[in-house]
Amino acid sequence: MGLLNSMFGNKKNKEPKVVRKSNLNWIPLTSLDQLNTIKEQSKTESILIFKHSTRCGISSMVIKQFEALFQEEHQRLKVYYLDLLNYRNISDEVGYTFQVMHQSPQLIVVKNGVTVLHTSHYDITTVDLTRFL
Repeated sequence: MGLLNSMFGNKKNKEPKVVRKSNLNWIPLTSLDQLNTIKEQSKTESILIFKHSTRCGISSMVIKQFEALFQEEHQRLKVYYLDLLNYRNISDEVGYTFQVMHQSPQLIVVKNGVTVLHTSHYDITTVDLTRFL
């Protein structure tokens, strides 16, 4: 049994997984109409758009690190999640509307209807989120 338990695990002795509470509440960006909502919302607060490629290893690492940046004080930030592979037309329109060249992964911050910050790849993880509260 020892060999089988080491291969398949002993369910009796397994410790429960620790689930970390996320302070980031993603808003799926799935419609072109939402771009008007983002512009309108950005009149009173900073709005973040995270463009993510589900097939890219770098994008997968960066999104995990980006989520880890969110502390309790950042919970009220509105962060839209854009799946580039399923919504390429929306990604193209984001670039046109907010005047940024497409990159992946990419973080765009919109305030008063215009881009106030855009960055990509590992530079996303160095953004001070507190300045957008």
